[in-house]
Amino acid sequence: MHVSHASPSSLSLAIFCKVVDNYGDIGICWRLARQLHGEHGVAVTLWVDDLASFRRICPEVDVGAATQCVQGVSVRHWRGQDDDYAPGDVDDVVIEFFACDIPPRYIEAMAQRTPRPVWLNLEGLTAEDWVEGCHRLPSMHPRLKLTKHFFFPGFTNQTGGLLREAGLEREREAFLAQPGQARAFLRGLGLPDAEIDAYKVSLFCYPHAPVAALLAAWQEGSEQVTCLVPEGVARDAVAAVLGSEALAGAAATKGALTLRVLPFVPQPDYDRLLWACDLNFVRGEDSWVRAQWAGKPFVWHIYPQDENLHHKKLRAFLQRYAPDIDSLQRFMLHWNGAQAEAANWPALWAALLGDQAWIETRSRDWQARMLENGDLATNLLAFSESLRASLR
Repeated sequence: MHVSHASPSSLSLAIFCKVVDNYGDIGICWRLARQLHGEHGVAVTLWVDDLASFRRICPEVDVGAATQCVQGVSVRHWRGQDDDYAPGDVDDVVIEFFACDIPPRYIEAMAQRTPRPVWLNLEGLTAEDWVEGCHRLPSMHPRLKLTKHFFFPGFTNQTGGLLREAGLEREREAFLAQPGQARAFLRGLGLPDAEIDAYKVSLFCYPHAPVAALLAAWQEGSEQVTCLVPEGVARDAVAAVLGSEALAGAAATKGALTLRVLPFVPQPDYDRLLWACDLNFVRGEDSWVRAQWAGKPFVWHIYPQDENLHHKKLRAFLQRYAPDIDSLQRFMLHWNGAQAEAANWPALWAALLGDQAWIETRSRDWQARMLENGDLATNLLAFSESLRASLR
């Protein structure tokens, strides 16, 4: 039985989320908000500037509401930086996600509140070594009597760990223990048995991914591949194969490839999609973390940064995750445009398929290692409680 770390009356927490990467930012913040409320009894207010993106992953969201309650979480439409706030509007813990700018008057109200709130900047996930030295570091406000602390998710026990709900692993194991569940789930998405029996790939990436070249390699390959792509992803490349607009429900078979467009699914169904596929292409941070918890092989498309800083982050992760699996390294580096030589996608794909069993084993071993670090929400609350004790 799970024991809550707090009751709704004992801790309130605000998360400020500015949606930059369509679904990644809100995906992470929504998972965290739901978990803090559902597992730890925290009264959570989620401030979001883009309710339309939020609704794509949580259909219950009313895009026209200034304030609403969704699955026990208070959701506020963050309309801008100019609103007024009083100390009573400030929660016990205030989280700014990925260094978004909290409204100036909210920060002033934080400084006037007694006791002052814990203020955390929840940073983006990276495998780079410097993270361990920056995790939990304080930063004093230049003017006000406030200290912000940096909290980094990560892949070691010297970081905050990864987001993971308490029951996720049990749910995944139950789903995979009964193959009929996966078949029923995929049939519900419109797949006939022939597509379910093929090698199944979920494809989620940014627009600049070399999708057309990979789809061509799959068409010409000897392995029957079912590629499942959410509506709106890689639209032009998908439409070119379909010969029509890439709308949910559209499907076409060309050579060894069957390409099917899926509707955008809520977060719990996206997890099931990852569990049901043989290989998952993921992007950004949220789907990348879910792919790691799925325990299945994955290919990551990292969010692009100026001066190709993202290539350094990609290599740092590959060095931790698969330093010895050359086929996976080469495939992922080419997928992200991080290799100088031209990509031979048929050869890269054949090499990746040849190492499937090895990569599957690595995926499961990695998942077990990540479980040892605890989960981000629990680790974040423990750190917040230590800081609250010092503010009392």
